[in-house]
Amino acid sequence: MSRKKVDLLLENVTIESVAAEGKALARVDGMVVFVDFAVPGDIVDIRVFKKKKNYMEGFITRIVKPSPDRVEAFCEHFGTCGGCRWQPLPYRIQLEAKRQQVYDQLVRIGHLEVPEIRPTLPSERTQFYRNKLEFSASERRWILRDEDPEAIPENDRVGLGFHVGKFFDKVLDIRKCWLQPEPSNAIRLFIKQFCIDHGYEFYNIRENRGYFRNMFIRTTESGHVMLIVCFAREDRKRREALLDAVSEAFPQISSLYYVINAKLNDSIGDQSPVLYKGDDAIYEEMEGLRFRIGPKSFYQTNSLQAYRLYSVAREFAALTGNEVVYDLYTGTGTIAQFVSRKASKVIGIEYVPEAIQDAEANAAANGITNCAFFAGDMKDVLNEAFIAEHGRPDVIILDPPRAGIHPDVAKVILDAAPDRMVYVSCNPASQARDLAILCRDYEITAVQPVDMFPHTMHVENVCALKRKV
Repeated sequence: MSRKKVDLLLENVTIESVAAEGKALARVDGMVVFVDFAVPGDIVDIRVFKKKKNYMEGFITRIVKPSPDRVEAFCEHFGTCGGCRWQPLPYRIQLEAKRQQVYDQLVRIGHLEVPEIRPTLPSERTQFYRNKLEFSASERRWILRDEDPEAIPENDRVGLGFHVGKFFDKVLDIRKCWLQPEPSNAIRLFIKQFCIDHGYEFYNIRENRGYFRNMFIRTTESGHVMLIVCFAREDRKRREALLDAVSEAFPQISSLYYVINAKLNDSIGDQSPVLYKGDDAIYEEMEGLRFRIGPKSFYQTNSLQAYRLYSVAREFAALTGNEVVYDLYTGTGTIAQFVSRKASKVIGIEYVPEAIQDAEANAAANGITNCAFFAGDMKDVLNEAFIAEHGRPDVIILDPPRAGIHPDVAKVILDAAPDRMVYVSCNPASQARDLAILCRDYEITAVQPVDMFPHTMHVENVCALKRKV
């Protein structure tokens, strides 16, 4: 049975506020309408494509009168590319919307008792702030609305850029991205043109054919560049020709890797990058600490804002120098080492063995002797026997993935009964769920949203917790 197609035009609708998932909200005849790329105060016409009992979803067909707060999008790909969706929103409104998002998840939906939520900590940079980007190749790029598919030359049908919306096999060709500093754009455009000029087949992920597949660029504040180029199969002559050409054109590439990936997805997490030229890692620095970043290392993608995030976590931990600290989901040990100077001992636990290797190497290179790192599934490693061996934590710092913590981990944390906790989260919804469990024995004493990703709806949030007396 086919669903009835919705075709409804709503005219002269006033946008009221920013809503969840980066959308904006309006009300028509008492019903909520969600729409993308709108600014509070806009008066717009909306074409509805989904109508439910309590809400509708649509897209803007015409801006009748722009909001006085609306600003011009700075990227030519805005509206087609799935990133940086809040470009028309002034930054002050973005920051307040993220603070509201945290409030909604913790208080309005989660019914948690929290002190006044601090204003969102702004990012020092709102453009060119990322230190890592992935670009995907496609033999058939996304066709823009104003393009005639029949008139596009063959060489212009390929693309190297970002996936469009929810389409795993659709890639928008990117001319200039405002997320990562140069030479990111220049390297991507050079590789694309080289592949076109030399007849390298761009990848077709749906049919798993082609040669040039995807690429990663990592940069540091000190100007070091790591490039990882991924091919669908080995062809030494063509591989070396491309890698030699890009290395000669961009001498600032200090670490050049390649990956032969024949599987059905672009992830390199289960692959073995091969060092082709240069150093095996690049390094980022923070308060005199040096952190090694390999081809598969996790590191916060906004380096400058990572420092501010970790500073908040350290402030909330309120260390005196005598505490045993557990840093759960430690990654490459950045937070663990960042707080180690003010702790007696720090124990870091992380699921990914390669990350723990980086953490140990970083600690050794930084001359840190009071950190110990352990690899394994958190719910398996963190148990009563582990705590008995390494000492009861006075402070626990949590920085889990988006899904939050496992209920078994929450139980062990409550049984360990640290005096204080700091919960760092990239997903206030799962954070609120976990806090509801932890607040059985703890109270939330401070809440600080941090903007790691300007022009997006994403927000990092840090909560301080104190054990109830």
